[in-house]
Amino acid sequence: MTTHTSTNSTQVKAPRLEFAKSAPKAFRALVAFDAAAREGLDPALVELIQIRASHLNHCAYCLHMHTNDARKAGESEDRLHMVAVWREARHFFTEREQAALALTEAMTLVADAGVPDEVYAEAAALFDERELAQVLALICTINTWNRVALSTGKVAGTDER
Repeated sequence: MTTHTSTNSTQVKAPRLEFAKSAPKAFRALVAFDAAAREGLDPALVELIQIRASHLNHCAYCLHMHTNDARKAGESEDRLHMVAVWREARHFFTEREQAALALTEAMTLVADAGVPDEVYAEAAALFDERELAQVLALICTINTWNRVALSTGKVAGTDER
C-alpha cells in the first residue's frame, strides 16, 4: 500500500480503493447527480448542507473538502464553526438555511426517526417545489459521497481535485 504525506508531514495510508478508477460509470453517474442536485441552489446553502451531513456521518475527508470549498466561496469562519451547533446559534443562519440544515439532519439520520412531518413542512414552506427537490437530491448526494469516502478509506487533506 502506498502512503501520502499530509500537510503536517506525517505519513497516512492511501485509500483502500480508487472508486473513480474502479467503478468509472458509477463515479460519473454520481458526479452528474451531484451537479444536477446543485443546479440553481445558492452555493453557500450547498456547502452548509454538505458540511452538516459530513459532520453527522463523521466523514473527515468530505468535511475538510467542503469547509475549504466554503471558505474559497467567501463563507465566514464564524458560520463554519457554528454549523455543527446551528440550533444553538440560529442567528448565524437564515430561516431557509435552518430549514435545510434540519432536513439534512433528518435525512442523514433517517433510520433514527424518519423525516418528521414538521421538518419537511418547514422546508416546504420556505423552498418552492423545484428548490426543495434540489435540496433533497443534494442531501442524497452528499450522504452517498460520505459513504464512498468512508468505505474506501479516503483521508482528510488528500483531496486532489
